[in-house]
Amino acid sequence: MRSSLRERILITVLGWLAAFLMFFPIFWMVLTGFKTEIDAVSTPPKLFFTPTLENFEAVRARADYVHFALNSIIISVAATALSILIAVPAAYAMAFFPKKRTKDILLWMLSTKMMPAVGVLVPIYLLAKDLGALDTRWGLILIYVLMNLPIVVWMLYTFFKEVPKDILEAGRMDGAKPKQEVWMLLLPLSVPGIASTALLSIILCWNEAFWSLNLTSSQAAPLTTFIASFSAPEGLFWAKLSAASTVAIAPILIFGWMSQRQLVRGLTFGAVK
Repeated sequence: MRSSLRERILITVLGWLAAFLMFFPIFWMVLTGFKTEIDAVSTPPKLFFTPTLENFEAVRARADYVHFALNSIIISVAATALSILIAVPAAYAMAFFPKKRTKDILLWMLSTKMMPAVGVLVPIYLLAKDLGALDTRWGLILIYVLMNLPIVVWMLYTFFKEVPKDILEAGRMDGAKPKQEVWMLLLPLSVPGIASTALLSIILCWNEAFWSLNLTSSQAAPLTTFIASFSAPEGLFWAKLSAASTVAIAPILIFGWMSQRQLVRGLTFGAVK
């Protein structure tokens, strides 16, 4: 009994420690946003100081936050919707009509995520330039779709594999066509998995910085570009950079906090039969 109690206490302590280590950088960033530039770079770091809103005022005066935030929302949601639209039939075909090389295809798709993005920067930049996609929302949406599609297909494939095939076979016996089978049977049964996949895709799109910095400048620039604009040639202003980062990540943090139950439910979908 005592051993079991000690194990529970140890697990609880380790859980709180892990949560603290993950949350501390965010806490320190928000805290730094309320410091003066002198306090932000002071040694040793100051935990107690007189808070100020001058950095947030400077961020508001320097750039149109709403413009960048609107770009992030439109690009993230549109890229996620298009990824789901493409991935559903692909995952359905591979989950219920597997071929000899289906697993090889899945592994090949996932292996593309291991390639450094900078390795294909030049050809993608030239293609975007020739297509007139530089500094456009639709160009960034297309890049984000290609970037997240392997993960989206993999996740939906995993969720679809957990759906009992007997249900789909019963629908076929009742005369359901493939389109009706997907729309009326598979999708309603996979709502938690699809929702968690969509949430993860939105978060990945929102946080993507490499392609937004290299393919946009002003018109289609999302919040990641907004943050980068606060690094100047004369140096980094840590307080203003922290304030800009805080207002940039606040929407996705709130969204993730509100949808965490749905995300966990989807990620554990089919874990217990």
